[in-house]
Amino acid sequence: MTTFEGSSRGSQGLALHVGASWTQAPYPALVADRAGGVLEVNTAAAALFPAALEGARLDDVVPAWLARAHRRVTSGGDPGGRTVAARGRHGDLTLEAHPTVGDNGDVVWWLVDDTDRLLAETALHDERERTAFLAEASTRLLASLNVDRCMEAVVGIAAEHLADAAVLVAPAAGKRHPVAAAVRGGPVVRTTGRIDPAAVPGLGEALRGFPPVPSRWIDPAALPDWAVPDGLDGPVGSVVVTPLPGHGVPAGALILLRRDEQTAFDTSEEVFARIFAARAGVALSAAHLYTEQASITATLMVELLPPKLGHVHGIEFAGGYRASRDTERVGGDFYDVHPSAAPDEETFAVLGDVCGKGLAAAVLTGKIRNTLQALLPLADDHGRLLKQLNGTLVTDRHARYATLVLASARRTGRTLRLRLTSAGHPRPLIVRHTGRVEEADTSGTLIGALPEVNARTAEVELQPGETCVLYTDGITEARGGPLGEVMFGEERLRAALAECAGMPAEAVVERLQMLASEWVGEGPHDDIAVLAITAPYGARLTAVDGHTPGRYTA
Repeated sequence: MTTFEGSSRGSQGLALHVGASWTQAPYPALVADRAGGVLEVNTAAAALFPAALEGARLDDVVPAWLARAHRRVTSGGDPGGRTVAARGRHGDLTLEAHPTVGDNGDVVWWLVDDTDRLLAETALHDERERTAFLAEASTRLLASLNVDRCMEAVVGIAAEHLADAAVLVAPAAGKRHPVAAAVRGGPVVRTTGRIDPAAVPGLGEALRGFPPVPSRWIDPAALPDWAVPDGLDGPVGSVVVTPLPGHGVPAGALILLRRDEQTAFDTSEEVFARIFAARAGVALSAAHLYTEQASITATLMVELLPPKLGHVHGIEFAGGYRASRDTERVGGDFYDVHPSAAPDEETFAVLGDVCGKGLAAAVLTGKIRNTLQALLPLADDHGRLLKQLNGTLVTDRHARYATLVLASARRTGRTLRLRLTSAGHPRPLIVRHTGRVEEADTSGTLIGALPEVNARTAEVELQPGETCVLYTDGITEARGGPLGEVMFGEERLRAALAECAGMPAEAVVERLQMLASEWVGEGPHDDIAVLAITAPYGARLTAVDGHTPGRYTA
């Protein structure tokens, strides 16, 4: 701390107090007495406060915050008697003043230009806030792959953090544009209608993905009514229009609006709006892509998922399918039933197992099902049909092999006559009304692996209440049980079927599915498919149209 000697004033006093070099110090400095009178001013302080001359009053020549700080220091108002710095504005500068109190009560004020440091701290703080905002916004935007909810999130976040209101204009669907709008603190409103993008400067360009026009080029008073959300009180004072970049194609455009009394968007805010719009565009594009793929998947699922079955010409058909744990929807197991045109003709059914699982296997499943549909005129000769199908698969280098069971069923009076042909597949099991379970005497070569195939067809008769069960090895090879690694096996399957004697086809399938589910529990398993063909009880068919169940009387 500087020690002052005497009470002399003027240039000699300056030298006496702090030395002659003080006048050339790079920092502004001035000396004031207890009463607030200016005693000395160095060159830098004189340039900063031109009116600060010897004898002047601090209140008249320095900012009010510095005069107040001087009174606080000289009156002993600082905590514990310490001299603490003061900070305030002077023009465009932010100054920090550090006091040094002499023995006689005079105070030397050293002033430091703190403007750049504060600007840097403010910029760093703002950047941290913006980074945190963008991270939170990205999380909220990507939280849903629903296009409508994503649009709502975009305008909701923009109205809350970037402007007083926001309007999102999506690319036209036909001649109408989906629009979402929100005012800060209000709900999001979605509409679809015909709009003229040219009515908003830069909107048409933004929807085509061109760079945005500066906000100063847009006259807020010329905005059409649809571009100003209901609930925005007062006139619009500033507008920003920015594109929403997507994956290859624009995802739309975002309009930001501020009220007339608010500060206009500056350049940094426009840049930040574009950064947010880029993330919003990515989220919207992802939602659009997911929606498109989900629609395609749903369309394909109609063809790939097993059909619903019922009664056909006095024959009960029931099927059950459970995809592997790895896919949950589609896989390589399948079944189909193709009703005959007339009751006295054979209804053709097939159950198969394609090598592999998941979507790749499902694609081959679809190909086999479509090929079998085309080969239905050959269904009266199973061997010939299998040779044609095999030729189709062998010549396709992308196809994999498959195993099949073909069944042709026709009711003759009370008896159901079946022709069964296995192509490398587990043999069908016959459940007699006595509970005895028999194996159909059929075998053959799997399909798609060898140039030539051979198959032996078995003919079976079912009496009322008897069932033929076609199944894939997903049920017999399912691992589970008390230890979790034991296969369900054919013996358990036969025992379960023996308990199903006399049951309808649908009940047989439900029973097998329940047992398989209990056996595997939450463990992994392959695709499982079951098809049951039953000769129902009854002697006389009273109504048949090929689609609805017939009614029988004893």
